[in-house]
Amino acid sequence: MKILFTGGGTGGHVFPLIAIVREIRRIYPKKPASTQGGDLEFFYAGPKDDFGAIMLSQEDVAIKPIVSGKFRRYFSFQNIIDIGFKIPFGVLQSFFILFSLKPDLVFSKGGSGSISVTYAARLLKIPVFIHESDVVPGLSNQKTAKWAKKIFISFEKTEFFDPESTTLTGNPIRKELLEGDKKMAGELFNLTFEKPIFLFIGGSQGAQTLNDFVLDILGQLLKDYEVIHVTGQENFKQDEAEAEVVTGRELWKYYHPVGFLNEEKMKHAYKAADLIISRAGASAIFEIAAVGKPSILIPLPSAAGDHQSKNAYVYGDTGAAMIMEQDNLTPNFFMENVQLLFLNPEKLESMKQAALVFAKPLAAKAVAREILEFLMLD
Repeated sequence: MKILFTGGGTGGHVFPLIAIVREIRRIYPKKPASTQGGDLEFFYAGPKDDFGAIMLSQEDVAIKPIVSGKFRRYFSFQNIIDIGFKIPFGVLQSFFILFSLKPDLVFSKGGSGSISVTYAARLLKIPVFIHESDVVPGLSNQKTAKWAKKIFISFEKTEFFDPESTTLTGNPIRKELLEGDKKMAGELFNLTFEKPIFLFIGGSQGAQTLNDFVLDILGQLLKDYEVIHVTGQENFKQDEAEAEVVTGRELWKYYHPVGFLNEEKMKHAYKAADLIISRAGASAIFEIAAVGKPSILIPLPSAAGDHQSKNAYVYGDTGAAMIMEQDNLTPNFFMENVQLLFLNPEKLESMKQAALVFAKPLAAKAVAREILEFLMLD
């Protein structure tokens, strides 16, 4: 049995695929192909991305890079190159990859590059499943939905798709992220636990804006709170140096910058955090909900179709999160709101409970079961 995955290559596409791969392995009644007597193989075809390739290779997924283009919702000369040359070439590459591998199913997370793979699958009459993470589907998934056998969605009211043709699962998350330990977090990050702990996560896009904001308020913030700050690898040294100047020796022990959190560190950081401040990508929202943490979401203004803002407000309407638009993000506004939150323990508790009600920690297992049932009954 061969399953080929595709997606845009960002963490928001890759991590859900990893969650699904793991769940298929857990519930598949036979052994994987890498073991004696097994017959299960995983492949990934998509745009070249070193981060995604490393993460997927660690899950024993074979990588097949393709040239990718992008549908832009605005006029750009780059559209002429992408639509006229890159995408057709990507379709040709995908056609030969699929023809050679003969997968039983193509599963798409959408994003740039995926449309080439799913269209090639259509030409070869290979079944296609898609999963949409956001309230606003990307253009690749909008196109692929026309011939997809199954459409999985994360949010109940997902735009564009006919509700009768979709299956609500939530966004797949790695269940290992729910296994964090507060004591281990203390050891990993040298936490004092003397103050409430804030976890700042910039995500794969827009991290610098949040990093600059954290540095602007850090001196004031550390007087009352302890901070784990995920800066991004490229920004780490510069932000750490600037933070040393801002904080002073007395407060430095309450600041814990880190360039990147791997899965092991992330689960412990989630467990230790009393409040999470994050962008509003679907993966971040569903992970935060699953660990039951109150949050402040700051949508990325440049996100395609304004999907982060729409994700954030759907989640915020449940009472689980506070939404702060980047244009309105000022030190006084932020500090006043967090101080009010921590003066109101009942509000924090209600946010935690709302997060857990919204959460769908079994999304990956639900998708994995649908995939296996389709293939084993086909």
